[in-house]
Amino acid sequence: MNSVRQAFYPGQVPIDAYGNGGFRFADMSHRGSLLCLPGGMHGWEAVEAGEAVVEAGEAECLRLHMFEAVIAEAGSIEVLLIGTGPNQVFLTPELREGLAAHGLFAEAMATGAAARTYNVLLAEKRAVAAALIAVD
Repeated sequence: MNSVRQAFYPGQVPIDAYGNGGFRFADMSHRGSLLCLPGGMHGWEAVEAGEAVVEAGEAECLRLHMFEAVIAEAGSIEVLLIGTGPNQVFLTPELREGLAAHGLFAEAMATGAAARTYNVLLAEKRAVAAALIAVD
């Protein structure tokens, strides 16, 4: 299953705004979740508009196969931020271990915090990527 949608912006740019089910960046708007990778900005079908299924405080809906595009660029990523929607939820041990097996250190936080942290790290020219679940 390919979890990257057709939406694509070549290059990595800061997030100007988030909310209303999407993101604004590079004078454009994108509806839905977003992958911000060194190779570009991609639409992401992982979870649309913050409809995360959260059980026992863990993001049960996020699975390793949803991160195929991230894994493909793992060699260019120092930190992977995962925006889990309106609230911070923990990644499952299986997902955390699966990402680590590809050399990816993942930090989960609310989408707003992840977008802000992504912008700071990007401005510092760090090798950062973000997987952001859209919020309303």
